[in-house]
Amino acid sequence: MTKLLEEAFQKASVLPASMQDILAREVMDEIVWEMKWDKELEDSSDVLDKMAQEAIHEFELGKTQQKGFGEL
Repeated sequence: MTKLLEEAFQKASVLPASMQDILAREVMDEIVWEMKWDKELEDSSDVLDKMAQEAIHEFELGKTQQKGFGEL
């Protein structure tokens, strides 16, 4: 465990039990979400690689246009 996480848990330990439980649920939900996101990225890496190669190919053929975020 990192020192920062230890510090966070130490500070949380002085909170009332109800607030500790809320914080614990939020931390656990975040961990689950992060693990799910990592799995989604891992499972889609082949698809993302293929899409990137297609985008590069279209760029090389001059089929793309440069635009800013406000122009999408």
